[in-house]
Amino acid sequence: MSSAPGTTSRPRVLVIAEAANPEMVSVPLVGYQLAAALRAVADIHVVTQVRNRAAFLAAGWTEGEDFTAIDSEAVAAPLHRFANAVVGQGRGWTARQAISALSYAWFERLVWRRFGDRIRAREWDIVHRVTPLTPTKASAVAPKCAAAGVPFVLGPLNGGVPWPAGFDAERRREREWLSYLRGAYKVLPGQGATMKAAAAILVGSRHTMSEIPAAHRARTIYLPENAIDPARFNARAAPGTSGGPLRGVFVGRMVPYKGPDMLLEAALPLLRDGLLTLEMIGDGPMLEGLRARAARDGVGRAVTFHGWLDHRDVQGVMAGCDLLTFPSIREFGGGVVLEAMALGIPPLIVDYAGPGELVRPDWGYTVPIGPRARIVADFAAELARLAADPTDLAVKGTAARARVDAVFTWERKARQVARVYEWVLAGGTAPAPALLD
Repeated sequence: MSSAPGTTSRPRVLVIAEAANPEMVSVPLVGYQLAAALRAVADIHVVTQVRNRAAFLAAGWTEGEDFTAIDSEAVAAPLHRFANAVVGQGRGWTARQAISALSYAWFERLVWRRFGDRIRAREWDIVHRVTPLTPTKASAVAPKCAAAGVPFVLGPLNGGVPWPAGFDAERRREREWLSYLRGAYKVLPGQGATMKAAAAILVGSRHTMSEIPAAHRARTIYLPENAIDPARFNARAAPGTSGGPLRGVFVGRMVPYKGPDMLLEAALPLLRDGLLTLEMIGDGPMLEGLRARAARDGVGRAVTFHGWLDHRDVQGVMAGCDLLTFPSIREFGGGVVLEAMALGIPPLIVDYAGPGELVRPDWGYTVPIGPRARIVADFAAELARLAADPTDLAVKGTAARARVDAVFTWERKARQVARVYEWVLAGGTAPAPALLD
């Protein structure tokens, strides 16, 4: 450690990121990217789970100096196998989070064993838990940091967006039985103590903000968790300029709540008439059924199913498209929306949850949340309109890219978090900083 608390402009931060891996997507990628970006604004040491060790080493981090890998596999591995047996691979998100809460509690216990004495000795100015993102997992470390006089920053937290009305069938297909009881986490042991002990609570969505108890709202700061690595998304699309059919792209798991079947249904007339093509990127239980439907409906040549692609290869497909076509009805963060925007591709999304908070009329298109039939009809109408007149796609694409550059790169995100650190270290007496307009 470089200096005593409060004597440097670069705070010393112990970053807890149980899920953090540059070779994965979703939460682990967010955890890694944010931790890596924070190195530019703070002197950090990352604590992660041992399964991420090889990826950190491959990325050039020095074990013991830059990061520590905590081996909690004695508990985590059997619980992971149990979750797969109960709800299946890649499904039942709420149940999986409930099961993994036990392994996370063990992980934090091991973290405190390793670092508790050093935290009490004030070797770090701040302890920041970056992942898990879910607000349902309490932190036993948070009250211990508060007792030691070391500010604890929590988040960004996100998740728990309610299933919209009319999608109970999709909810059951996702094996989201436990989601009906999700609100019970608020009364679980440790939740109140975690919130009370946090010097700042970062939240990634307006919904999560609404779930924070009123007593802690003054310390709660809105900051969507996703951002873009310009090195990964550096291509430039030219939407609306090809002179050919409208080119749409879908990126995501082929599962009910993402809505790939709704997209195919909405697009069918245009696909048949040669006015639209679709690039479908992603794998999942619906993939073979979607392929069969496209063939049965005679549009197989207009739809390309790429299956799973490495995250670094996705932009090569996306950059040749005019529009992100993404009818997901329960998206917490919406990272793919920012990825499209970074390439200069305007998104067409359902105005609900994460994507709805990222897209404005200046740089994208939205349809209201509603029953399945309404979403399909509204998507079909927007696609038909844009296929007939694509002239504003380029303008919106330019605005989308500018929005990402201004607010949603990891460099910008780190600066935003640095403002939170400054506020916390100043005592948190002034109003909490507003990080986004």
